[in-house]
Amino acid sequence: MRCGYPAASIRERIFVDVAGVRHALLLYTATPDAEGTLGGLVQQARDIEAHLRQSLEAGALCSNDPVCAEHVPGDSMEERWLHGAACHGCALIAEPSCEMRNEYLDRALVVPTLQARDAAFFNMPV
Repeated sequence: MRCGYPAASIRERIFVDVAGVRHALLLYTATPDAEGTLGGLVQQARDIEAHLRQSLEAGALCSNDPVCAEHVPGDSMEERWLHGAACHGCALIAEPSCEMRNEYLDRALVVPTLQARDAAFFNMPV
């Protein structure tokens, strides 16, 4: 909301080329309305490190923990076979833009969770 757009109207694309070491993050608006300013969205790029750090800190805990963090996809009565530590409260947000329909998500692969502290890509204290 810092640039005037609600979170549901911001979309993202991540481009990666590992061999050529190219990386890109594209943020764009997906709303036809004039809720915010594009200049405000561009201005937020100057604080991308702070936004990323804040997102990782917020992702370390879910309001459904420890149930969310302890979910095991292959051994569950919930029949959420394609999800690890990623419930509707922490990953299946409104207006998702994931190309895989938000399947195969697991918070534990991004940030340390209460159940799995050593599987995360980003090493942060829990």
